[in-house]
Parts: sequence; C-alpha cells; structure tokens
Amino acid sequence: MKDVLEQLEAKRAAARMGGGEARIAAQHGKGKLSARERIELLLDDGSFEEWDMFVEHRCVDFGMAEKKIPGDGVVTGHGTINGRLVYLFSKDFTVFGGSLSETHAQKIVKIQKAAIQNGAPIIGIFDAGGARIQEGVASLGGYADIFLQNTLASGVVPQISMIMGPCAGGDVYSPAITDFIFMVKDTSYMYVTGPDVVKTVTNETVTHEELGGASIHAKKSGVADGAFENDIEALVQLRRLIDFLPLSNRETPPKRPSHDVADRQEPSLDTLVPSNPNKPYDIKELIEKVADEGDFFEIAPDYAANIVTGFGRLDGQPVGFVANQPMSLAGVLDSDASRKAGRFVRFCDAFNIPIVTFVDVPGFLPGTKQEYGGLIKHGAKLLFAYAEATVPKLTVITRKAYGGAYDVMSSKHLRGDVNYAWPTAEIAVMGAKGAAEIIHRKDAADPDKMAAHAKEYEDRFANPFVAAGRGYIDDVIMPHNTRKRLISALRTLKNKKAENPWKKHDNIPL
Repeated sequence: MKDVLEQLEAKRAAARMGGGEARIAAQHGKGKLSARERIELLLDDGSFEEWDMFVEHRCVDFGMAEKKIPGDGVVTGHGTINGRLVYLFSKDFTVFGGSLSETHAQKIVKIQKAAIQNGAPIIGIFDAGGARIQEGVASLGGYADIFLQNTLASGVVPQISMIMGPCAGGDVYSPAITDFIFMVKDTSYMYVTGPDVVKTVTNETVTHEELGGASIHAKKSGVADGAFENDIEALVQLRRLIDFLPLSNRETPPKRPSHDVADRQEPSLDTLVPSNPNKPYDIKELIEKVADEGDFFEIAPDYAANIVTGFGRLDGQPVGFVANQPMSLAGVLDSDASRKAGRFVRFCDAFNIPIVTFVDVPGFLPGTKQEYGGLIKHGAKLLFAYAEATVPKLTVITRKAYGGAYDVMSSKHLRGDVNYAWPTAEIAVMGAKGAAEIIHRKDAADPDKMAAHAKEYEDRFANPFVAAGRGYIDDVIMPHNTRKRLISALRTLKNKKAENPWKKHDNIPL
C-alpha cells in the first residue's frame, strides 16, 4: 500500500510541474505566474479541489503519441473565494502553449456543466496559443462544445474571463460570451487573427499589443471590462468582484454587515452640481459618497467614459450603479455608452442585483458618425435593457434630463420603481436656448426677444416640478439626503415581484 501511495504522490508531483521547471521559469521571466500559482492566489488557502489531473490527449498524428503531459494544458477544479464556491479553469502555457485539444476541451466542459448544475460562478483564466493544430477538427469541435456551455450558462451563473497571456483564434469567443472580461497590461492580448495573418491578408503591419493588447480592448474596442497592472493585482481584484455577485440566478446577492450608517448625510453633495449648467463635475464623487464606505468597483472605466457602471453596496446590499458622467462629452449618450450600460443593466437584472441610476444627460450625441454607426439601434439596447429589467430600479436626476435620453435612463415610464430628482434637475425636451430657437423661429433676428423666450422656457421647465406634478418624479429630495432616501427606498423593494409576459426569449436589437 505504501508503494501505491508513493506512486500516486509522484504522479501528482509530476502533473503539478506542468511543462517543467524551465518552462515555468520562462513564464516567470515574462512577468507571468504559472497556471497553478494563479489558482493559489485567487482561491482561499487550501480550498482548491482539482479535477482530471491525469488526463492526457489522445492524438497520435505528427509524433504526438510520444508527447503526453498529464493535465493536457489546463488545470480545472473548484474552490472557494471568501468561503463561497466557484468553479474554474486555468490554461497552462507551459504545456503545449496551453493549446486546446479534444481532451483539454472536455475538461473545461465538465467544469462548466458542474457549475450550471450546482449554481456557482465559472472563472476562466486564459493564457494559450489557440487550437492544437495537430488535432485538426477535433480541437475545433472542442471549442464549439465550450461555446455551447458558455451560452447555456449565460444568465444562470456569473461567468468571468481573466486574460493573462495570449488569447487568439477560437479561444477568444468563449470569453466574448461571458459576462466580464479582464486583461493584464503588457502581458495579455486577444485577437481573432494574429499580426502575421493580418500582414498577409490586409498588408497592415501591426504588433501584438497594437492589434489586441489591453490598451486596445479596455479603451478602444470595449471588448475588455478592465485592465490590471500585473497578475497579482488582477487576481486580488477578481476576488473583490466575486464578493458583489450571487452564486447563481437562484440566489440573492450576498449582503454583508456595514459600518456605514444608513441615514448618513453628505452635506458636500448640496454643492456638487455647479451653478453654471455647462460646467462639469465628477459623478463618481456622488457614487462614492453614497455607497457604503465609499467602496465602488467600476466596470470598464476606460471605455465610453461618458457613462459610469459598476458595483457598490447600500446598507450592505450589493447594487449596480449606472451614471452619466459630465466630465466626458458632457455625459451625452452615444453608441458605445449605450452598449456598455445596456449590457451592465442586463447582467444586474439576470442576477437579482438592484440598479441605481444617476442621471445628468443632455441627450444623444448628434452627427453623421453616430447615425452612420447605428446610434438608433445601439441607443435602443439601453432602452430595452431598462424596460425589461424587473429588479428594483432607483433613479436620481441630478441636473439635465433632456429629450429621449430622459426616457431611456430608467425613467418612471420604463417601470422605474422610485424616481427622485434633486432641486437642480431640469427635465425637458431640450435646453432652453434650443427650444426657444425652434418655438420662436420668427424672432431669431432679435437677440433681446430670443433671450426673453429662452428665459421663459427655462423658468417653465428648468426644474423638476413639472415632472413631479405629473407623478413622473416621486419626490424632489435634498442632495445631502440621497444615501438615506435610496436605502429607505431599497428596503421597501426587497420583496418586489414583477414578471414580463411569457416568451421563449426576447429579441433585443443587437
């Protein structure tokens, strides 16, 4: 028996070494951790239970029968983050470059199915060179099997992808289906086709970083929801994110005790909105001063900065924050902002996370670039997301709420549960000057008359009381009481029940 146990330990030790010491050292030399080191950092100490440690590929072509390494390029299993169950896989670049084989895919699919069945998040750590070419269509079939499970898991359990090295070809579409994608600066990249293929087909010369680095996807394309400085920071922040999320759509988000009193007032908010309506202010200051202990986990901070999305807590209850950002493009809604916020709202709704919306929006961004780029359809995505959401929806209008953008931003008309406004709110079809120029076009040549008309329109609509008089605003509140009023409203909605008409699924304007 002792010999058998020793043999088992020897096999385990060999499997844990992956591609061997030299390749692990090479990984470290690139500023990257190994697949197992990443798991150890991410999970609670001693909680990891590995599956399929001894799985090997079955390929016999191109001399592969003599090249077998236990685990076959991916480490899979489950563990806990702050005591809560997660399933995960971590691709091992030291074994065949982390390339995907038929058995490699089967290991991942097994984890995905278990997570769906048992109701726990799926975390994928990517550091791989794509499909294993020696296996041909078998590896392609493996990708499709993974994609199917990603799709079936969508809206059932949270799925998070952490790109910590190469992620190319078929490998990119699994993260693309998941809820959040994060990258590591300088060491990770994502693209469908690499620089060599791009050079051949389009004659463009481009580097890995220029084609699909973190700086591109976190700022320009919006593919990534954030980029971190190194592996350690990425894994620490991933642990933090998981704390805001329920394990599945069958659960409520994890509430935790808060040392921040529910009726805390914040006098500085009374002067947050400048007296000059064209002067910007930072909406993140409002979010951080309202949220428990100022804790705010922002999603996609560098992409579509004119809208802010992320997670925080109110009275210990996780909530999703969506807010127009006057510091960027005056907080206007454009195609990128609409898609970013729409996807975030749908995630919150899928996983029972209440949505708090702060509104300061002058409208949708005009111009041929936006119209040719499909602003109508993209703007409708955000509208659709808010309209279909049945979780508690709280809205505060801080300043401008103009035109169709007022409707889109979780208005009462889209089933907003509790809609507040600050006394500084202006709810109108458009700004006073533009309205006067349309209504009183005949007086356009007389500056004094136009100024008087603009003043008349401003006096009539540059306040929240017309909307409040119609019941579109539930109350006009003092800014310093915003946290208190939101928490009070959230408590009244804890047993909210709302259902949409039966359907196989909706048809959001993609």
